[in-house]
Amino acid sequence: MIIEQNGFIHHVFFWLKNEDSKEDENLLIDGLKKLAATPTIKDFHIGIPAGTDRDVVDNSYAVSWMTLFNSKEDHDTYQAHPIHLKFVEDCSHLWQKVVVFDTVNTKDSL
Repeated sequence: MIIEQNGFIHHVFFWLKNEDSKEDENLLIDGLKKLAATPTIKDFHIGIPAGTDRDVVDNSYAVSWMTLFNSKEDHDTYQAHPIHLKFVEDCSHLWQKVVVFDTVNTKDSL
């Protein structure tokens, strides 16, 4: 999907408390699927480490969540949306660490 001029990408990496628990991984993925119903999300991707083996690749996380928004304002709406708040309430007990990378377009990228 092409990102619009004011596009905003929100990429979240989750490390599980129970690192080897497939059940917890599946619970988190199910929670993310529900989170995808948030109206301001333009598109999303749920992923797990690809298993690539290079010095610059960090495969230590369990699950990633990438969302695309039309604007920072749509992202901000998502952060306060009841679906997002419910996800955090229902799933935060599953993770020990979360790292977020938010990006916007460079001036010359479009």
